Amino acid sequence: MPFSSLGLSSALCAAANSAGFQAPTPVQEQAIPAVLEGRDLLVRAQTGSGKTAAYALPLLQLVVPAEQVRSAPRRVQALVLVPTRELAVQVGDVLKDLAQGLTPAPKISVVFGGVSINPQMMGLRGGTDIVVATPGRLLDLIDHNAVHLDQVCTLVLDEADRLLEQGFSEELGRIVGMLGATRQRLFFSATFAPPVSALAQQLLRDPMHVEVADTTDTLPDIAQSAIAVDTRARTQLLRHLIKQYGWSRTLVFVATKYAAEIVSDKLRKAGLNAEPLHGQLSQGKRSQVLEDFKASRIAVVVATDLAARGIDVVELPVVVNYDLPRSADDYTHRIGRTGRAGQAGLAVSFVTADTEAHWRLIEKRQGLALELEAVEGFEPTEVAADAAERFVDQSGNGGVKGKRPSKKDKLRAAAAQPVQPL
Repeated sequence: MPFSSLGLSSALCAAANSAGFQAPTPVQEQAIPAVLEGRDLLVRAQTGSGKTAAYALPLLQLVVPAEQVRSAPRRVQALVLVPTRELAVQVGDVLKDLAQGLTPAPKISVVFGGVSINPQMMGLRGGTDIVVATPGRLLDLIDHNAVHLDQVCTLVLDEADRLLEQGFSEELGRIVGMLGATRQRLFFSATFAPPVSALAQQLLRDPMHVEVADTTDTLPDIAQSAIAVDTRARTQLLRHLIKQYGWSRTLVFVATKYAAEIVSDKLRKAGLNAEPLHGQLSQGKRSQVLEDFKASRIAVVVATDLAARGIDVVELPVVVNYDLPRSADDYTHRIGRTGRAGQAGLAVSFVTADTEAHWRLIEKRQGLALELEAVEGFEPTEVAADAAERFVDQSGNGGVKGKRPSKKDKLRAAAAQPVQPL
């Protein structure tokens, strides 16, 4: 099926072909005509399935640049909200690439926090047609009277599940309240937990549901494996795997900013070109790390879940879960950084004694049945009772949050203690 059959203009069909889209993906086939018809959409499709272009192409057709409306000032007609700076940049790049062949071309503004607000305010002078934004920075710009939403016709939530979570809900509520009740709303994500899906239904009007089934044709080509390893041996195992298999670039996920700094530092001391990536780095540093990683000037990036959404690295061969993700949904987003655009990828998860139960839960929810492998020289020696003892808080306040032993762990630990004589 060609793009022209979806109702797109010849200029946008040419732009899609120039951008490397040879034919519409399943999500594009279903979403593009519906967006052009003005329908609200709730779209779930795998990472790397072409979701961004599924809304970017019809948005560019629906937006009427100010040059075509005599004496009319530019007003924001389309608003794309995203949860991270990195995803904002990626979406902005896609829109700008697709808009290059349009005459006149719409003005596209990308705004996010972590950098000075002044250049973004200057860039919005004279108005703009499409805004791609993180919620917090958009509200800052609204408070500075730099942007107005009263003329927005289409609202897009990209990675909608994250935006509908509690951390963004208040900001999102304020923004939606500024749009009025007669606006088209498009929600896109790879995952929708039931509570988030219910909230999405409240914000949409008679939405068309687009769910691209996971088939051999639509699933990314990602080989997955799980390796049992002791907690303290994970960094050495990571170095061993990178060296043994000659991984040219490796994206490593950890749980905290501190872990990102420590693990990347240890890898550098071992001779690997590694850098951390987390939310407390400056935007300039984060952008530089990503550019160097994409250009293969950096071999390893050790990242928090900041990198699980919105980072598109061409032909990234390997993702490693050094720390397991908090949820099965986060697992989907993490491993979706590899195996993109038809390329094959590999996702490796390190499973320690104290995270094995959590790994089994992820396996169950992902429909996986992976053998827990052991690498020669790194065979684990810890058992669950050992792991439980490590996290017992001697002060008696219940242990470290998120690391408290279960009742079974406590019973195992008690059973391991020697019997005291009467």
